[in-house]
Amino acid sequence: MAEAMKTEEKEMPKAVMPGSVLTIEVDSSIESSQEKEEARWHQLLNAQRTRKILTGPLSGIEKLESGWTVAVTYFNGYRIIIPMSEMMINLKGDGRENADTLNRQVRIANNMLGADIDFIIKDLDEASRSVVASRKDAMLRKRQIFYFTDNEEEQPMIYPGRIVEARVIAVAPKAVRLEVFGVECSVRARDMAWEWMPDATEKFQVGDLVLVCVNKVEAPDVENVTVMADAKGATENTNKDNLKKCHRQGKYSGIITDVYKGTYFIRLDLGVNAIAHECNMTNLPGKWDRIGFVVTRINETSEVAEGIITRMIKRHE
Repeated sequence: MAEAMKTEEKEMPKAVMPGSVLTIEVDSSIESSQEKEEARWHQLLNAQRTRKILTGPLSGIEKLESGWTVAVTYFNGYRIIIPMSEMMINLKGDGRENADTLNRQVRIANNMLGADIDFIIKDLDEASRSVVASRKDAMLRKRQIFYFTDNEEEQPMIYPGRIVEARVIAVAPKAVRLEVFGVECSVRARDMAWEWMPDATEKFQVGDLVLVCVNKVEAPDVENVTVMADAKGATENTNKDNLKKCHRQGKYSGIITDVYKGTYFIRLDLGVNAIAHECNMTNLPGKWDRIGFVVTRINETSEVAEGIITRMIKRHE
């Protein structure tokens, strides 16, 4: 009898033994907060050893007491700092070529807050549980994988004409910054959608994933990879079908998306892009104003309606 009780005690799950936490599933156990923390830290150690690419949201930009300006992200509950020199931010075409490099990097990084970024852990301190990482190393690794091949006869995974998924990492009124598998590129707002937009932030937000068509790739080496892409090539052109909704002498409402040298660019509410060279108003309208528009010509070649702005419906405040 005593031997039977001992056998039953051995087979009894640890979770139902006296003094332990009784779980819903009696054959499971509960980890302490310290055990969970050790498991998370061990995962970071493994990631450093294997140089695994990790991903986290860009959560902040800070200047440390040491004078370093760093980007901050979090992974598994741990704070990860990335020196600005390791962020590999593409400064080409930012319009501030004469400004200090660090200030240019910080300015763009501020616009990237909230975006997912890849990084590889470079150093960990066991005592303080601090982690230093590099976005540059992760981007170079991804470039090697997606833009190059070991066999010259093989085509890399990313090539002109291929439709790929890209991350939206920053948005300005007239441009969207994308990260395409380790390469940053800036795309004009008018190349991100078939419909004209007064402000790209109305349609795109940091953190979005968008399909883009790769138009051009220049990759002399892994440090110097340039990509040109647009989202229009990855989506169906609805302009021609929408244009059929318009009729000559038809009167429609719309929003002015831009004004350039006396020409008004308009997005009609029925989904048609329109151009006006004339405006029958004393007080000229501006960008974002809602106006009335009369169609005088359907330009099927340019896929736009041409006409005259006849009245102000609502001025933008």
